[in-house]
Amino acid sequence: MESNLAGSDFPFAEGILSGNTALVCGASKGIGRACALMLARGGARVIACARTSSDLDSLIQEMHGEGHQAIELDLEDIGGVEKMVRDIGPIHILVNNSGGPPGGPLLENDLEDFDGPFRRHLHASHTLTRALVPDMESEGTGRIVNIISTSVREPIDNIGLSNTLRGAMASWAKSLSRELPPCITINNILPGFTDTDRLGSLAESISNRTGKPVKTVQDDWMSGVPIQRLIDPMETAAAVTWLCLPSSSGVRGVSLAVDGGRMRSI
Repeated sequence: MESNLAGSDFPFAEGILSGNTALVCGASKGIGRACALMLARGGARVIACARTSSDLDSLIQEMHGEGHQAIELDLEDIGGVEKMVRDIGPIHILVNNSGGPPGGPLLENDLEDFDGPFRRHLHASHTLTRALVPDMESEGTGRIVNIISTSVREPIDNIGLSNTLRGAMASWAKSLSRELPPCITINNILPGFTDTDRLGSLAESISNRTGKPVKTVQDDWMSGVPIQRLIDPMETAAAVTWLCLPSSSGVRGVSLAVDGGRMRSI
């Protein structure tokens, strides 16, 4: 999807993140791709990681500025993650992001179903964070932002495995917020219903399981969203970028929803 927030509508001064290098995981599409574009617009040098190199090539061409890098990486391969992080040099901004697990009732999942999602989310994020924190501390600045879900506050029906995983990520991040050096922040973004391929696949999955037309599934979602539309991934990326600004150093250990007001909790 082409965002109407790109280009001249970029909400932060261009160059405000100059001198920073950002590692964005799951950057080939959706929210991850939007984060890479937005951080590049802000002046950061971006290292974009994903499993599909062809999508990353087009991302690099679309980015603002020069010096960006694409790395083909499967986050479930923790050995590969460890090798990659040894070779990339100091990172100032880390965006932990990866595709969510398949939907469905939690009781339909075997224990093995938890392995892959937990590796590419929690295990990969922990591996990257442990490896990058020493350089962040020596550089005097670090920003870690995790893309998780509103389900950490209000579990969503029919994605029980995802709810479980996102809750673990939120608790991991909150614990780290009490341990990291003062110059490093860690925060979470909780996306709501966002205009991505992932959401489209989820709607189709629910349609197949319930017999409801995809349009009905989507309308049911929108009935609970005050802004009455899907979130643009670039809106989510704007929130991520804000958390990475030098002026956001006092924001630490929070979970910020970008959900159009869908959640009812405070």
